[in-house]
Amino acid sequence: MKSETHENVYFVCRGDSLEATSTSVVCEYPLQLIVNGREIATLIGSPHDLRFLVAGFLRLQGFVSSLQDFEMFSVCDEFGTANIRIKGELPERLKPVLTSGCGTGITFTLPSDATNYAPTQTHMAPLPPRQIFSLMNSLAKMADHYKSHGGIHSAAIGRNGEILLYAEDLGRHNTFDRIAGEALFKGIDMVGAELVTSGRVSTEMVAKAALMGIRVIASRTSPTDMAIKLCQQAGICLIGYVRGGSFTIYSHPGVIEAFSDHEKIGGVTGIILAGGASSRMGSNKALLKVDGLPMITRAYRTLATLFHEVIIVTNSPLDYDFLPCRTVPDIYPGYGSVAGLHSALSNSNSAHTFVTACDLPFLDPAIIRLLCDLRAEGYDAVVPVSEGGQEPLHAVYSSACKDVFEDAIGKGERKILDILSQMNIRQVTVGDVQNIGGNAASFENINTPEEYGSIRGIRS
Repeated sequence: MKSETHENVYFVCRGDSLEATSTSVVCEYPLQLIVNGREIATLIGSPHDLRFLVAGFLRLQGFVSSLQDFEMFSVCDEFGTANIRIKGELPERLKPVLTSGCGTGITFTLPSDATNYAPTQTHMAPLPPRQIFSLMNSLAKMADHYKSHGGIHSAAIGRNGEILLYAEDLGRHNTFDRIAGEALFKGIDMVGAELVTSGRVSTEMVAKAALMGIRVIASRTSPTDMAIKLCQQAGICLIGYVRGGSFTIYSHPGVIEAFSDHEKIGGVTGIILAGGASSRMGSNKALLKVDGLPMITRAYRTLATLFHEVIIVTNSPLDYDFLPCRTVPDIYPGYGSVAGLHSALSNSNSAHTFVTACDLPFLDPAIIRLLCDLRAEGYDAVVPVSEGGQEPLHAVYSSACKDVFEDAIGKGERKILDILSQMNIRQVTVGDVQNIGGNAASFENINTPEEYGSIRGIRS
């Protein structure tokens, strides 16, 4: 029997930051009901005591009245099927009965039309948490206006923290239908909008939201495990427990902007390259801790305070599921940092991209801001020079560089410095860094156990 709860890594938003957490969610279990060789329903429920669920459903539908009415009763947990044979005959035509709570049931795949919206989600600016709180507060106020009804579910569609459409009904699924219908009558495009609801988020609700092109679903309560999986497929950010100044993000946390109240650099995406083999270190150096935090976490937090979006380029995304940002793979695996830079620029939504390696634990925001300020001078790339030479994995690149890296990959070129020689580069000297009080340790990367052991010597 399946567990009634499912644990995974999710993210809690408190204040202006997102922190990884491990919590359980309610399992949503589909059970195909076959009676006398006919599939008559898919029951959606919790995975415990399924024989009671099946027997009770058939009893209340009037198909059986005692155990003696069953000739065969088989429930297979593994395949989610109940195969039943009863003495009586089923009606030739079964009239469906839709309940206010559960709707019609659903198979656990997205409608084909829903996937058409998923690619657009990654090209939209991240949302600040305050917009989610604003929508939920507005929903609560509108629901309070109808308090005399009692027992009513409510939902609303909004953008930029402002509600566009509101609906209420006995069934939480019906609120989605009402909103979709009103939007149709009023000609309101819901693609990329946010949806807030008072009830639990289930698979049917996610499927409907995906068909509407919804970008975010937020609820005051919890989602089910299968709803989370569908949101992952559809590119929907799923949020639960929006209350008391916090909420939990169950899918696509990169849609929500971390450190949203910080002064950020517009027009630049932050990228962390985490695709190296770490052969000299002997273990994944991105996960080695400095001052109690993995090096990649330190890099993420620095970039998240500077840029509206941070992306990790990695071919092992599960290694970094504790970070609330988008992960993308190399488009051309096997070409090392050149492939990482190409993927970074291919997936960046900005005209310029700051790229850093995952093994630089002491990134200096002042130096990064300097590099970004100089991008306006029209160079292909802004690359600092340290005492060790050019630092191409601590640099700003224009979107035009993507074609240069792709061409280099096509020619089998792997040396970044050789490729840089083909570009119009603005070099930032050691003196430029010193003039702003920048910390040269920003360029220090950790490749070997010896370098990792000597970290205290390079900390300022």
